[in-house]
Amino acid sequence: MDGLPTPDLAATPSVFGSQELDVLRELARKVLWLSTWTIHHANHVRPNSAKTKVGGHQAACASSVQLMTALYFHALRPEDRVAVKPHASPVFHAIQYLFGRQDRAALEQYRALGGAQSYPSKTKDRDDVDISTGSVGLGPAFTVFASMAQEYARNRSLLPKSGQGRMVALVGDAEMDEGSIYEALWEGWKHDLRNCWWIVDYNRQSLDGVVSDHLYRLIDRVFRATGWNVVTLKYGRLMRDAFKRTGGSALRKWINDCPNALYSALTFQGGSAWRAQILADSGDAPGIRDLLSHYDDEGLHALMCNLGGHCLETILEAFDACAKDDRPTCFLAYTVKGYGLPIAGHKDNHAGVCTADQIERLRASMNIGEGAEWDPCAGLGLSEGELASFLETVPFLSGPRRWTDPEIVPVPASLEVPQGERLSTQEAFGRLLQDLARSDEPIAERIVTTSPDVTASTGLGGWVNRRGLFATARKDDVFHQRKIASAQKWDAREDGQHVELGISENNVFLNLAALGLSHDLFGARLLPVGTLYDPFIARGRDALAYACYQGARFIVAGTPSGITLSHEGGAHQSISSPLSGIAQPGLAYFEPAFADELAVILRWGFEYMQAPDGGAVYLRLSTRPVDQPQRDMSAPLVAEILQGAYWRVPPRDPKAGAIVYCGVIAPIAEAALARFGDGRGLLAVTSPERLFQDWRIRGTDCHLARLLGGLAAGAPLVTVQDAHPLGLAWIGGVRGHPVTPLGVDRFGQCGSVDALYEAYGIDVESIATAR
Repeated sequence: MDGLPTPDLAATPSVFGSQELDVLRELARKVLWLSTWTIHHANHVRPNSAKTKVGGHQAACASSVQLMTALYFHALRPEDRVAVKPHASPVFHAIQYLFGRQDRAALEQYRALGGAQSYPSKTKDRDDVDISTGSVGLGPAFTVFASMAQEYARNRSLLPKSGQGRMVALVGDAEMDEGSIYEALWEGWKHDLRNCWWIVDYNRQSLDGVVSDHLYRLIDRVFRATGWNVVTLKYGRLMRDAFKRTGGSALRKWINDCPNALYSALTFQGGSAWRAQILADSGDAPGIRDLLSHYDDEGLHALMCNLGGHCLETILEAFDACAKDDRPTCFLAYTVKGYGLPIAGHKDNHAGVCTADQIERLRASMNIGEGAEWDPCAGLGLSEGELASFLETVPFLSGPRRWTDPEIVPVPASLEVPQGERLSTQEAFGRLLQDLARSDEPIAERIVTTSPDVTASTGLGGWVNRRGLFATARKDDVFHQRKIASAQKWDAREDGQHVELGISENNVFLNLAALGLSHDLFGARLLPVGTLYDPFIARGRDALAYACYQGARFIVAGTPSGITLSHEGGAHQSISSPLSGIAQPGLAYFEPAFADELAVILRWGFEYMQAPDGGAVYLRLSTRPVDQPQRDMSAPLVAEILQGAYWRVPPRDPKAGAIVYCGVIAPIAEAALARFGDGRGLLAVTSPERLFQDWRIRGTDCHLARLLGGLAAGAPLVTVQDAHPLGLAWIGGVRGHPVTPLGVDRFGQCGSVDALYEAYGIDVESIATAR
């Protein structure tokens, strides 16, 4: 079993006593039972008319029981936030149940509608989930950005008096294969990460088998290389005591040399198999036979499974030793997958569950009677009063954890529309933020921007010139100091309001998620705004969905977009991003054509981010300048822009139909209309997503149905967008109008805008002749 030497933690002064340790051991047994029973009940007890497997991960839960018991009942404080590995969800729910923050009905309905979720969910679970997990790798990565967000809020004096918490992740060792882990570690190193713990549940088994030998070496090196403190918990107290006896050094060497797969197999087989294998491999080593003779088979099995991640004394000593250190720390905790269960160590145990007979034997060993399976004190060795008294001493329960009435930041009544006869929406976006940066509006102090190394090329340069880069320590702009001309005057300082990231769209969305949940995590309302190239939303789509799943509030601008980007070529020309904007829950998608539309939408976005039923906002923008309409933004027009559509040109002939466009294609659609001369209308769509959701909910009473109500039945629609035609094609279904959908459904390529529009059939001629 591979591993690094662990420090002698016995030399570390502990703040826990033997009585607390005894109680924690009892609680760990109880947590193991409750998590195991929750899964068993869902699969074998609860009525299941479909006769299908409900699932759960009893073995993955069991490997993390002692680690989570030590965390929640000893190490955590109210201000700390935790991302629990997805497969340990039942352990988390069991602990919350003992805390009185989860109810029995939710456990009985585990993985059923309205019950406890398969993976911890901030928005779906009833108990107190800090950080949703599920898509492996994102929960741990989120804690890096949560730590950074907390540091940002601290530097701006926005944290409540409770102070800074620690961001903690329980990480499965197979989860370490995810690239998001390393992208986050790299970014944390750049930003001097603090107050972050990762606890790697190193059980050396993944879904399909046993992880590679010596994986610990890579884990250790990566963390140390990115500035983390690494604490390896390999040997429990029983093991360390055995190593001190004659033959102990030989036993330790055998443990270190044993391949992971063999160690897992022996764990499943038990004491006699351990004895035979050790003697076969190392029986000639001095003292080892005598050492093993001191243990019967049951005792030898307990010894060999007494890894650091299952020894509460070892875990508590390690946590206490690092409690006052704000350096990021990785605890590499050796565990057994399925520890304490009959399926421990078996390579198929990831998705396996104990049989009814195995559960009955476990019940008997824990002294839990039939009908008392959910009783918090059954088999615990503590009375209800003793349990309540102990919980009163648990630091995690000693104060409030949430701010139920987060501050609402006032939003100006309007944003001044950028002036100019020809503007792109990207330029207008940058100028709107620059105007806010110059202002003394309260909202300007709460905006924080971020971008993956494309700040200047997505319109944020003016904002950063005014508001600066965020850094934990001031960094001088050498070019500015040396009077070298540059448009970028980006001072890096503690009160800067832009978080510059490396080229990782995944990190951008995780950063937006953390900043966009700061009101809930830390009681500090922030208004995050992010930018990235629109085609690369696809790179970060998993993290975007994860952010929305948690209910994070932010604005993200995807710019530039579509084949309108022309000479940059197909790799930089987005096609399907509007479909994501329509389909992603928790995300309001807009694609304005003009600066005045964008000003209205951006202002609304700042309010929507703070609304109780609000969410995140996606703006799809372009770098192509278009002629700006000269018009007054009346209240009815503003309302329609926010509802998702309005008539640029109302139809004169109800039978002639309409051209329906979205975004930068506006002047092309307008020119095509001029070619018709047959009374058709020109319908401007500012948000396909708002329109679709309104139609889905309200049917023929929706806003779009009213707009189309003036067209005759059977009147044709031509829809056009610099994106996949499906983004607008559905509009014909609202009132049954025939549709000719135009758009881009092939990879783009290099070329001028006009040449590409013609090649992909979204030019004036194609629109004018569409039938």
